[in-house]
Amino acid sequence: MSSSPEQEAGPDVRGRRAPVAGRPSSFLLLLAGLPAVLFALITWQVVADGPLVGLDERVSRALVHPDGASEFLADLGNVQVAVPVLLVAVAYAAHRGRASGAGRWWLPPAAAAVLMALVPALIIPLKILTARPGTPVVAPGTGYYPSGHTATAAIAYGAAVLLLLPRLRARSARCALVAGCLVLVLGVSFGLVRRGYHWPLDVVASWCLCGVLLVALRWVIGRTAPRQ
Repeated sequence: MSSSPEQEAGPDVRGRRAPVAGRPSSFLLLLAGLPAVLFALITWQVVADGPLVGLDERVSRALVHPDGASEFLADLGNVQVAVPVLLVAVAYAAHRGRASGAGRWWLPPAAAAVLMALVPALIIPLKILTARPGTPVVAPGTGYYPSGHTATAAIAYGAAVLLLLPRLRARSARCALVAGCLVLVLGVSFGLVRRGYHWPLDVVASWCLCGVLLVALRWVIGRTAPRQ
């Protein structure tokens, strides 16, 4: 019986080497590398008070308009709102994985939970190190870069989607789930900027950081999730 690609890496029909099992693909590495570079660039600009900071402040002045809608959207990034969504997805994925008898069924939900716990461990030191002041709308102080609410929303909703996607067979359901996640995260991001809680670059930096983390989670899930 011939070996599958998961069992043995060999040349494909075009003579190229197939991906080695357990190793991230070039596409995943690219998905993680680009936001990592962008995050480093933005952080450098914030610390050095570079040209991007001036542009960031001008964009913020044009967008800030505190109102009830922006407050509601920003609140969707609260720990009390976003984390329970992930916990439901973690419990569901663990239940389905255990019921299916799959090997290492516990790994994806455990990885998602650990990733959520890593958010404050990563964000808080960055806030302290960069010590970026807030917008004129908020009280004087520092520690606004990167946005913790954006990171909470991106990881909680994004990880929940990654846990649920392997369980959905219908393409329409998968697309709807991803679209809903994007709308939620973008809504939180817009609300934070519109309300004046964060500068736009605070939010974009969190997108980049969370993009790297979610790619890592996707790789873990891809090694254990059932194939549709």
